[in-house]
Amino acid sequence: MADKEKKPEFVVTDRRLFSTDGELRQDVVEDEERRAEREREKSEAQRVVNEERRAAQQQPAPESAAQSTPIVTDEAAPEGPSAQEQHDSAAAYRESTREIDESIEKEMRKQGQPHRAQDFEMTFEKFVASLYMSSLMQLGLAAPQGAKPQVDLLGARQTIDTLAILQDKTKGNLTPAEQNMLQNCLYELRMAYLEVTNLLAHPPQGGPAGDGKP
Repeated sequence: MADKEKKPEFVVTDRRLFSTDGELRQDVVEDEERRAEREREKSEAQRVVNEERRAAQQQPAPESAAQSTPIVTDEAAPEGPSAQEQHDSAAAYRESTREIDESIEKEMRKQGQPHRAQDFEMTFEKFVASLYMSSLMQLGLAAPQGAKPQVDLLGARQTIDTLAILQDKTKGNLTPAEQNMLQNCLYELRMAYLEVTNLLAHPPQGGPAGDGKP
């Protein structure tokens, strides 16, 4: 005989809130208590997360991070003069110096002096010579007429370094005479600087030999 077909099993859930006596069922009460407990736990967890977020937002940024953050401003760097503006200013400058030169020459002719106004124009050689003389004065090896020589080692070093920068930046743009003059000035000033610093570090002791002084 063929097996009897199995009938599907149904689970009937009693969803009534009240019993036949009209009282609230105990299992319903327990379910509501569990549901209320889960809601309280969920609410407490959310409250803790919110407090942690607020605390993190109120904390100041680390000092290192604040220092490494670049400050961005809306002000753009000022633009330089245009090519036309530079040309116009150079032309106005030449015209002004020409008028002054004419006045100087006129006054010098009145005084019977043979110099021309062009003799006072700045050239590369005159610029190097002025730095050379400034360094000698700072080393105490030269002084204005009637003045006492004074040593300024820091100033002398800066002047010598300025000539070295000038030599580096003008490389390939000087005439042989200009290059030779600059090299000679640098060599002489560096040697003079070494002599002065050595003399200051090791001053001569006592007087001439045989004078009887200790």
